Amino acid sequence: MQANLKQRLQNEQQQHIDLSPLIDVVFILLIFFIVTTVFVKETGVDVDKPQALSQQKLERNLIMIAITNTKEVVYDGRNIGVAGVRSIVSQLTKDKQRAVVIQADKLVPTELLVQVIDESKLAGASNVSIATK
Repeated sequence: MQANLKQRLQNEQQQHIDLSPLIDVVFILLIFFIVTTVFVKETGVDVDKPQALSQQKLERNLIMIAITNTKEVVYDGRNIGVAGVRSIVSQLTKDKQRAVVIQADKLVPTELLVQVIDESKLAGASNVSIATK
């Protein structure tokens, strides 16, 4: 009886599955997907954009600036104002050229929109676009 119990305990100990290779593969896949993901910083505010017939999809590596209906210029959830556009865009385009997309509310005055476009161009942005629906 004692020998039978001992033999059963040895068989149970030998029948385990080694999960370490599976965990290694899962972590490698996780690292791969984190490294290859492109992140776009959203503006952080909800803007009612006008519609346009000639719209096109832009690349994902771009700078998003929003102009709200209360005339606030917002980047990454912060109100930077028109004066802050040039410094933000010049910092972000220092290493590599990136497109600037302006999400302007349809009630924003044209003068404010033109000021933001000018500040973006003066900061060195080669491509400045206006987001539409």
